[in-house]
Amino acid sequence: MRLLPLAAACAAAVLLVSGCATADKAQTCAEATQVISRTVSEIGKVVDDPAAMRKKLEDGASDLEDMANKAADTTLREALQDLADSLQKLDVDDAEAAADAARKVATDGAHYLREVSQACL
Repeated sequence: MRLLPLAAACAAAVLLVSGCATADKAQTCAEATQVISRTVSEIGKVVDDPAAMRKKLEDGASDLEDMANKAADTTLREALQDLADSLQKLDVDDAEAAADAARKVATDGAHYLREVSQACL
């Protein structure tokens, strides 16, 4: 899980260097990458606290939905909304469920970072 923030930073750099079609899209791409990376990181930090994780999942899903609503690109919007939906479906009742959720969030986060990267090329 420690590699995910680094991968996200690299993805953001690639997006910025390769350039998106417009300045607005470039900004949205950079923000989307940051929101996904921050969400995954914050959820990973509270793996030992199911109550805190539930809050981070809610906050992360809300942030992703807000970003999806701003995205003009359909693929980008769908990737953000799909990740938000995935977070909302996670049920974290105990420490074991929290650990499972953290793994799923890390895996899904990496998947959606790739989708965002593709949408922004």
